[in-house]
Amino acid sequence: MSEAFDCAKCSESLYGRKYIQTDSGPYCVPCYDNTFANTCAECQQLIGHDSRELFYEDRHFHEGCFRCCRCQRSLADEPFTCQDSELLCNDCYCSAFSSQCSACGETVMPGSRKLEYGGQTWHEHCFLCSGCEQPLGSRSFVPDKDAHYCVPCYENKFAPRCARCSKTLTQGGVTYRDQPWHRECLVCTGCQTPLAGQQFTSRDDDPYCVTCFGELFAPKCSSCKRPITGGTGLGGGKYVSFEDRHWHHSCFSCARCSTSLVGQGFVPDGDQVLCQGCSQAGP
Repeated sequence: MSEAFDCAKCSESLYGRKYIQTDSGPYCVPCYDNTFANTCAECQQLIGHDSRELFYEDRHFHEGCFRCCRCQRSLADEPFTCQDSELLCNDCYCSAFSSQCSACGETVMPGSRKLEYGGQTWHEHCFLCSGCEQPLGSRSFVPDKDAHYCVPCYENKFAPRCARCSKTLTQGGVTYRDQPWHRECLVCTGCQTPLAGQQFTSRDDDPYCVTCFGELFAPKCSSCKRPITGGTGLGGGKYVSFEDRHWHHSCFSCARCSTSLVGQGFVPDGDQVLCQGCSQAGP
């Protein structure tokens, strides 16, 4: 009489049947699967002993069930990502959770270096100055409509330029004849004294300090020989003109008695002027 050879679970004879040997004894295939097989996390069916089983984060899958939850592509031999317990192939993950580079139109992969500004995203190497086309990286930049400029390029392109040296004005500056000037560039044409904040005038569009303008261009008083600046609007001083000669009000007096002739009748006597009394008195 033959020795008993039965399933350790259901006790049915295993003679002539397929079985699986374990440390606790032999099992018929149905009992082995019911006792030891894992349940697929996707289809909730047992993963039989003859099926290829995949394991990820305490979850078990049939090979055919281990697929992207969106496109259903098999992930058995593909890189994948788990998002909120859902398995996603890289393409679907990038499409759903990655942004698109505003410059090249390609996907900005999760974890890659990127720059974000104004609701847009760029690869770090795609975020370039619209002027010099160099990467802006972490440098300061100035947005202008759809363009972005590094500070030097923006200043070179948009900042006002000094009327004298033609270099850009980035701060400070003064306006003369509706044009911008560096404060240090607005100087007297004669003596090079800075004119910013000072009273000055111009001749042929060239600026001059009061002193240089008087010395160079103002008429000279026929008495004291000093410049008369009243007529230039540089001090409000009054003067008297007669023929081609000029006098300060304070200098327009009789050459003999020194009486002021301002508003009075006078008589020219060669290079001098005399009051009527001195003129009538004779030499």
